[in-house]
Parts: sequence; C-alpha cells; structure tokens
Amino acid sequence: MTTKEAAARYLMEHQMEVMGRKVAVFNPKDLDIGELPVIFGFNNGGRPGWFEAVLIAEDGNCLGGHICSDEGYMPNDLGILEGTRSDRHETFQKHYPDGYRMEFVSSEEVKGHVGLQKAFDINKAIGAKEEE
Repeated sequence: MTTKEAAARYLMEHQMEVMGRKVAVFNPKDLDIGELPVIFGFNNGGRPGWFEAVLIAEDGNCLGGHICSDEGYMPNDLGILEGTRSDRHETFQKHYPDGYRMEFVSSEEVKGHVGLQKAFDINKAIGAKEEE
C-alpha cells in the first residue's frame, strides 16, 4: 500500500513530467483550431484514490473513461495531453475523422463550463431517444 507521502511525491513527479505539454489536437485538414469539435475530459467525482475520469465529445457521445487516484493524473490518462494515450486517439479519430481538439475540465470548473454542460444536455437527449 502506498503511503500518503509517497502518493503525493508520485503525483508531484508526474506533474513535473507533464508540465508545459500542450493539449492534443488532431487536425488533418489544417482547419482553424477553433473550428474543431472538442472532446472534453473531466473529473466525474469519486473519492480520494478512486476518481472517475470521463471523456465526452461535444456531440454528447461518451468516448471512454478511466479510474484515477488523483485528478492530477487525468489529463495524461485520458489522452488530453499531446503524446499521450495513442490508443485512445484511434477511437477519437474514428469518431471525428476530420479533426478534434482536447480539453480538460477540472472538478471545480465542471458546473460552470458552458461547452461541457451543453455536451451533457445532448448526452441526456441521446439517452432519452434510446429509451423510447
């Protein structure tokens, strides 16, 4: 079992390693970055040592998830950062073959994030149609 001190040290080392990395962008048509659809990664809650990281496209489709011990690992584990999780990007590129950009939304920002809230609303509508 990892001690709290060791866990804090691992997290700090991880954050130092990824500091300054840009968010991942797939842009095969060389479009303006602002025109690309967004795939949001966010902390969907949990408890220390067991947080649910989720990926949702702006069109409301869920594109994956991961359990993380701390929110600080989520951008890497979800493939938000450039050069991380190429396996996830294969899925993202199938969903958005013309390109996409990634964005991480921290737990503190989720409720006030307009784009993510819109994706949630679309996701709910998709679920409601599937239940009919």
